[in-house]
Amino acid sequence: MNSQNAKPVALPYNRTRQAREAETMLDRIVDDFDDNPAAMAYFYDLFRRAWCQGEPMERTGVRVGTTCIHAPEELIYAMGATPVRLCNGSYHYDQIGADFMPAKSCSLVKATLGMLSSENAIPRIGKLDLIVNPTTCDQKKKAGAMMAAMGHAVYDLELPPSKESEQSRVYWQRSVREFALRLRSLTGNKLTKKNLTAAMARTGRAQAAFRTLHNFRRKAPSLVLGKDAFLVTNAYFFDDIDRWTEAVEKLNAELARREKDGFCAAQKKAPRILFTGSPPIFPNLKLPLLIEQAGGVVVADETCSANRMLYDMTSVDEWLLNDMVDSLADKYLKPCTCPIFTNNEDRIRRLLELARSFAVDGVVYQSFAGCQVYEMEQRSVAEALNKAGVAMLYVETDYSLDDMGQLSTRIEAFIESMKTRRRKAA
Repeated sequence: MNSQNAKPVALPYNRTRQAREAETMLDRIVDDFDDNPAAMAYFYDLFRRAWCQGEPMERTGVRVGTTCIHAPEELIYAMGATPVRLCNGSYHYDQIGADFMPAKSCSLVKATLGMLSSENAIPRIGKLDLIVNPTTCDQKKKAGAMMAAMGHAVYDLELPPSKESEQSRVYWQRSVREFALRLRSLTGNKLTKKNLTAAMARTGRAQAAFRTLHNFRRKAPSLVLGKDAFLVTNAYFFDDIDRWTEAVEKLNAELARREKDGFCAAQKKAPRILFTGSPPIFPNLKLPLLIEQAGGVVVADETCSANRMLYDMTSVDEWLLNDMVDSLADKYLKPCTCPIFTNNEDRIRRLLELARSFAVDGVVYQSFAGCQVYEMEQRSVAEALNKAGVAMLYVETDYSLDDMGQLSTRIEAFIESMKTRRRKAA
């Protein structure tokens, strides 16, 4: 056989650039900090197996991919299916996705498309039976057709452009009911009060665990660092929900002991940072990492990869099936502070409330290059925070690590300015 015609031997996954990208970030999250919580070992191990070693994640039954937090996961669980959040933070997939999108497009959307176009996408969750694509920003709307062209079954979940009016509420409730019908045809299972109640109990327990963690982050001095909190919420994307909840409850128990023992996860006078804007998603956690390597601590966030995904709970007035579905629809619309809505007053209100209740020293606002809604809102958010006496650092970036040096300089200067402001106020 002619050796020139031989196919190149594929590298084992754990030796690929993609695996090294994930391993480098995970090593920095774990090894660059002392006194990581022992309970974080579950999450460190999960990401190492899924992202660094390419180990398949257990999934049974119907798998439903979601591209946004607006897809009601309770309906998916109630129908006997498993939701998997497809938003991806890999620069490797960002580069692959660039073949489908214009050059100045959002890294998150490109990386999601890059992952979906790959034969053995990481995390390895198996073949998806359906992708639910809520019609949020323009790039995600158009990405749905590209996913379909790749051979995926795609369901566009229609979201209204505003959330204040009764018309938008009724429109969204109708969209959610139609989504339930689509799930029924997919799974062959009927939505009942019993299975929806059980599904809401599972997600409710997970949200309760998150809220407890959220409140521990409010403590001063800090009990846990933001880089770990983001890793925890990122795991919710693809982990088994019951295992995830148990792991967070163990972490909360350890944080309770830390509080009792007077433990400090960061320096007592470390500037407290609120993180907002484009979501940090593993392995692109470079900005939270740089903040905490510079001596700050991310104590709260307003992002769709953490707080906005898990904080708001369903409030049911009438436990009748149709009323329960409408209550779910309200939960996914009314409290959401996504910038895709025409009015951003509620997002500004939420940021000011978080800044006050978490006693933050400053806000870091991340915007992925090409993510126009976050880019357009940064000015009004900065003005509102400035009026309230809260400094904000606006950072435009992408998934590449090429700007780490420049970002590090800006972050260090911002953290130092927070320290100077504290000294003057003392």
